[in-house]
Amino acid sequence: MRIYGPIGFSSTRFFSAPGRICRALVLALLPLTPVGAHAEPQRVWAAGAYSFSDELGGFRITSASGIGTKEDPLVITEELNSATPVTLTIRTTKPIHPFGTAGQFANGLMYMRIDVLNNSGQAWVEFQFELQEVLHRPSVFGDGLSFDQRNKTPDNIWSSSFADFDRDFEPYDRLLFKSGKIDPLKTAKFDYLITDYTPRWTFYLVQDPRIPSS
Repeated sequence: MRIYGPIGFSSTRFFSAPGRICRALVLALLPLTPVGAHAEPQRVWAAGAYSFSDELGGFRITSASGIGTKEDPLVITEELNSATPVTLTIRTTKPIHPFGTAGQFANGLMYMRIDVLNNSGQAWVEFQFELQEVLHRPSVFGDGLSFDQRNKTPDNIWSSSFADFDRDFEPYDRLLFKSGKIDPLKTAKFDYLITDYTPRWTFYLVQDPRIPSS
């Protein structure tokens, strides 16, 4: 007479082939994730009416939040592993509507805060941002994209690590922070307003940490 256990197998057959049954049970309990598979790092982060991507390499975004108003700026947290320029890709994710409600539309007014971790192993003595509407091509006045160019006395440009700044326009839109330092493994904050009076679906923010020349 054969005795059946609780899982419905004949006890004679179960004990006559323990290796086969045990292997079957183990395989049934294994997770579905392929052996050796690794999750890809997140490359695109959404906040407000925009997405932010480190897809061009050289740095890593670790978070993004906010909607882009002065009270609730877009906050992008990053880690830079070298003292070479890197490019942040910014895309609209909601309809374009100049001066529309922040968060619901890409409205051409973006209050920004960039939090940058210096993981390069070298101190940075300056830090420059440059806007480009077309990748690798200087932004000009006619494209409407700038660091609030129309405001001659901006009060919204600030850094936790640098006391002064310069803005350059035509043929570039550049914002240089100076008179300070970011030591290795320290984080710096940068606040400013980006204006785009002819909003596009995609534009770029080049970030260039500077080390001492000698």
